[in-house]
Amino acid sequence: MEFFCYHRDRPGSVALREELLEEHWSYMDRYATQMIARGPTLDGDTPTGSVHIVDLPSPAAARAFAFDEPNYQAGAYRDVLLRRWSNTLGRTMWDFPGGRAGGNRYLVLGLGAGEAIDLAVPPGRDELIAYGPLLSDDGAAWLGTAALVRAPDPDVARAVLTVGRYASVEVHHWRFGGRPS
Repeated sequence: MEFFCYHRDRPGSVALREELLEEHWSYMDRYATQMIARGPTLDGDTPTGSVHIVDLPSPAAARAFAFDEPNYQAGAYRDVLLRRWSNTLGRTMWDFPGGRAGGNRYLVLGLGAGEAIDLAVPPGRDELIAYGPLLSDDGAAWLGTAALVRAPDPDVARAVLTVGRYASVEVHHWRFGGRPS
């Protein structure tokens, strides 16, 4: 089962995040083989959150992953969005043909309910790093769509989702995460 996890930073938590960076990476190293995508959301160079898309055996394992994370435990995050997710592209961020660098990257998060929308991969597949629906724990209810996309600007990134069909759409600057090579 694949899960989308977005930890949103508590205002003023940058110093705490920096202090816990090695603990965070060590924790995530334990999930390296299950990781589909990861990386921080940003406001300029300042982290605003942390995205992890990971393949885990159950919703309970996903909750443990999200809430045992060192930054969460230390209070660096103000909240967590955790949803079952489906890897529509069938690849990891490391398989993205555009590579780790070059161009602007965004997290596009559309939240909704009711009739599912945007289940098929939209045009421009080569600009999609990760893409898929957000689902209830049992996978039966559609709750939105999450995408990591390379785009020239936030408006182009937002356009991967169908306009007017979501209760809210967020677009955040995002970059490939993990230990520096």
